[in-house]
Amino acid sequence: MLTRCLFAGTQAVLLAGLLIAPPAFGADLQMKVTDSGYLDAQGFSVILYHSTYHPGFVDQKNTAMEMILHGQRIATNGDVRLMPTPEQWDLVAKFKGRKADKAHNRLTADLSFPSYKFDYTLEVTPEPGGVRVSVNLDRPLPPKLAGRAGFNLEFLPSIYMDKSYSVDNTSFGVIPRSPQSPMQHVVPPADDPKKLPYQEEWDQAKGYMQPLPITSGNNITLAAQDPLYRVSVRSETAPIALYDGRNRAQNGWFVLRSLIPSGKTKGAIVWHIRPVNIPNWTRPPMVAHSQAGYAPDAAKVAVLELDPNFDAPKTAKLMRLGDDGSYTSVFEGPISESKPWLRYRYANFDFSSVEDPGLYAIEYAGQRTDLFPIAKDVYSRTWQSSLDGFLAVEMDHVSVREGYRLWHGVSDMDDARQAPPNIDLFDGYHMGANLDSPYKPGEHVPGLNSGGWFDAGDYDNISLSQYWVIEDLSTAYKEFDLKWDQLSVDYNTHEVEMHRPDGIPDVVQQVKHGVLQILAQVKAFGHPILGIIEPDLRKYTHLGDAASKSDGRLYSSKLGPNEVDGNYSGRPDDRLAFTTKMPILQYGAAASLAAASQTLKGWDDALAKECLDTAVKLWQDEHANPTPMSGGFFNAPGMAAMGEFKAAVRLLLATDGAEPYKARVRKLFPTIRQQFGLEAWEAVFVLPYMDAEFNKQFADAVKSYKTETDVEMAKTPFGVPPSLRNWGGSNDVSDFGVRMYFLHKAFPEIIGKEYTLRAVNYMLGTHPASSTSYVSSVGTVSKLKAYGNNRADNTFIPGGVIPGYVIIPPDFPECIDDFGFLWFENEYIINVAAKWVLAANAADALVK
Repeated sequence: MLTRCLFAGTQAVLLAGLLIAPPAFGADLQMKVTDSGYLDAQGFSVILYHSTYHPGFVDQKNTAMEMILHGQRIATNGDVRLMPTPEQWDLVAKFKGRKADKAHNRLTADLSFPSYKFDYTLEVTPEPGGVRVSVNLDRPLPPKLAGRAGFNLEFLPSIYMDKSYSVDNTSFGVIPRSPQSPMQHVVPPADDPKKLPYQEEWDQAKGYMQPLPITSGNNITLAAQDPLYRVSVRSETAPIALYDGRNRAQNGWFVLRSLIPSGKTKGAIVWHIRPVNIPNWTRPPMVAHSQAGYAPDAAKVAVLELDPNFDAPKTAKLMRLGDDGSYTSVFEGPISESKPWLRYRYANFDFSSVEDPGLYAIEYAGQRTDLFPIAKDVYSRTWQSSLDGFLAVEMDHVSVREGYRLWHGVSDMDDARQAPPNIDLFDGYHMGANLDSPYKPGEHVPGLNSGGWFDAGDYDNISLSQYWVIEDLSTAYKEFDLKWDQLSVDYNTHEVEMHRPDGIPDVVQQVKHGVLQILAQVKAFGHPILGIIEPDLRKYTHLGDAASKSDGRLYSSKLGPNEVDGNYSGRPDDRLAFTTKMPILQYGAAASLAAASQTLKGWDDALAKECLDTAVKLWQDEHANPTPMSGGFFNAPGMAAMGEFKAAVRLLLATDGAEPYKARVRKLFPTIRQQFGLEAWEAVFVLPYMDAEFNKQFADAVKSYKTETDVEMAKTPFGVPPSLRNWGGSNDVSDFGVRMYFLHKAFPEIIGKEYTLRAVNYMLGTHPASSTSYVSSVGTVSKLKAYGNNRADNTFIPGGVIPGYVIIPPDFPECIDDFGFLWFENEYIINVAAKWVLAANAADALVK
């Protein structure tokens, strides 16, 4: 993105100078331990265990020793590992503690592999030109780990592929764009500690393969030709090997690794890392703006993300593009005083006074942004690709075609088998002792091969996200009368085709597709279920045509593994249904079915009636026989109460004010009002049915919520909920925009339009780290390498919405544009796309 917006200005001059006189390795680096607890010098930072491996997903490429060079996190996972190129679920050390020692200017972390009785300390200290990294053992390496335990440091493929490597100044090469390393069979010792069953099965299916190194030596330099990211590593104690982790998985990184020598303790591994150093380097300003543009009479504020050491110009310009390709300055104005937030400083450039329609760019500090329009209809075409592009691609149990392209064939027609009891599977799926099901473990459950969507970048079918999609699309249909029709859906042939109108609004067809799966679950089990997921990691990690991950035939234990008998086969590749009954699922299904009943009315009246009847029955059953709480996040009492409240609201709307639901809304509101921004705000939909006293309570809650929100939003540069967790927060921002739209509509004297417009502009580029639109293919510059189920091709799905930036602890905002394999920044999820359809339409309605 940076190179895209450079023109003949200061940064281009700097790069040209670097090509003539490349900067030296680590020249004059003066690294110090900061108050935030990492080593830092201008242009280079080293972080040590400010975060740990994820308890469920394990290796997310964002922990241990990490290096940030010239504004880019180039390396991660610096720690002892037991294989050259570990995958996501491979064993990691147990973190015991870390210390940032300002007095001695060093970072240390204490770690252990308890199963091997192996304890050690990582230490990073500054030295002239870079850092010294050492692995210090409490006692010599256990014999069982000889030739296995080594210090690994992983480097970002999008920076280092197609770049040079040199070894000991005697051998040279180029890191390949595609993995090419020969593989070897490396079987772990039989007495190694056992992994979880699904991990053991995965290893056996994969064949215990590891790549051979690309090269090895005592001194390795990567990307010698790159003036920003060149780095050299020298080992004192053991040779360094360069491996390509992509040989085992597409999300692998390049790995430098030294084996720990036997018999050594202190300084068992010692590396000297020398990054390229550009004296007085400062990160070029990032001009965050909406890539889709602005409405003429709306606020237009770009946010400038500034290096604290950058001498920031005091003004910026708005340039208009003419038909002859020339740019004319139409406005020059001051930037606001910059304020610190985490690593950078932020200032605003307000050009709201410019209202003439046209194509514009912002010029600031020697760079020009990409073009964006000022026009009345800037939001009117920002949501369609999410509805009939991304959500269409995610439709399960059908084939999806676009012109000459088949996105996937008819998928998962062998759904599903009953999951066994007492099982913990990947991705958080858990089944307790009680199946809550009439089916035996492993038995085929008929009827589940209908409707629903793949949840995200994988192919499971999670019920909660299905509910949210149905609710948001139903709300959008009702509020904005969405009659957009560019999909044809044929349930007789299980075929979906894009760009082929069939006379039925796409929103209606998507809602129908969702409820077919929910109704199928209720018919099969008497209640909705947690979801359906692949039976093993081999299929869970499948990338490509969804139809090819199973044979589409029902599993029969009477057949051999490769035998087929009509519609049956001996392959146990059918997905598993996790059938635990939970209050949140009962109420979630009731809410979504009630919402769907209103959308389907007039298009499929029989299905609309079935949805409402089923929703009412689920509500009545749960009230007559409450589902026992069994612990866990989804069974928390607060979750159940919020779920019941939402169901009461949706049923109140669907029944045109039925008293049982009105009474529950009134009863529950005081309890969940404390979480107004989560579910309580949705009472705005039913205010016409409520009495004056309730309406006053709600208005008071809106006033309080606005006060609290203004205080919180003022703490961030972008005026929307910040992304401070380990998963990007774009869905929270879209939800914020939707919430404030409906509150504005009901209470315009309390809530203004600006909240929703800020949220939507955030999604379209006004956010930290880069100004890339988080909605793939929407806006001039958008996310084109994302974590969809086609990510192996390093590409995108139109209309998919990524999570967006995260904070790499303690203070580094990151959303890497040209690398799509970090799921916490880049994974598409269906409910996020549906929320965007609703938020974008809200913004469009406000500016029109």
